[in-house]
Amino acid sequence: MSDNSDLASAVEELMDSPGGQLLKQSRDFLRSKIKVIGFVFIFGIIIGFPITRELISWLIEPNRLPDGVEIIVTSPVEFIMLQLRIAMSIGMFFVVATLIYFGIIEGLKSPELKQRLIGINTTIPKPAPTFIITTIAIIILSISGLYYSWNWLTPMLLEYLTNDAQSAGLSTEWRLSGYVGFITNLAIASIIGFQAPVATLLILRFGVVDRSQIKQYRRHIWFASFVMGALFSPPDPLSLFLVAVPVILLFEIALIIDTFTREQ
Repeated sequence: MSDNSDLASAVEELMDSPGGQLLKQSRDFLRSKIKVIGFVFIFGIIIGFPITRELISWLIEPNRLPDGVEIIVTSPVEFIMLQLRIAMSIGMFFVVATLIYFGIIEGLKSPELKQRLIGINTTIPKPAPTFIITTIAIIILSISGLYYSWNWLTPMLLEYLTNDAQSAGLSTEWRLSGYVGFITNLAIASIIGFQAPVATLLILRFGVVDRSQIKQYRRHIWFASFVMGALFSPPDPLSLFLVAVPVILLFEIALIIDTFTREQ
């Protein structure tokens, strides 16, 4: 009984702290916006579903496929289910964007958040110029990652995998869902990976970790980059290398930028 009462007291004390009040506020915020979230999600599906047909048709045009490759469907509902999955992803993107927008608006007005930040010796950054610069950097790096994925990474891997299969005497007929999923995963991995400089600089500038700690765990960060590459790319050394190395290079560039700009 004593252990249970101690646990209950600890939980109650935690919820009464600034961090606990922030959790309560976040929970109440999500509850108050549940109808908006549902509407935005459905709206994203309605908007995205017609677009997916054109997108898929564009992806499977013959000039975008390696020589000798055919795209097939293996079930009557594969195409429409693929459309639905893509449309749901668009809906989720709208939901995340909406939550970020409302989160920023509510966060700037939240006394609990301000009190919590004071407790960890941090302040809410000014909307300008930090927020503007960060937003621009995220957009530019996302476009760069998408460009790298579409123009370099994806064509190179498709050609390599096709030649590898054909050299073994195999016919190269790819499932539609597998082909689109392959391209999508590489694009997502590249977009996320190319945010390494922004994440690194923000972590350093806001004092989440020290520069010495980042250097100490550099090998672990490199390893995490290869793990991400393994999750989003085919299980072969070339794919792993092409996904992970740009992330590592961008991470190191961020450290160099921090070195030359910290004293300014």
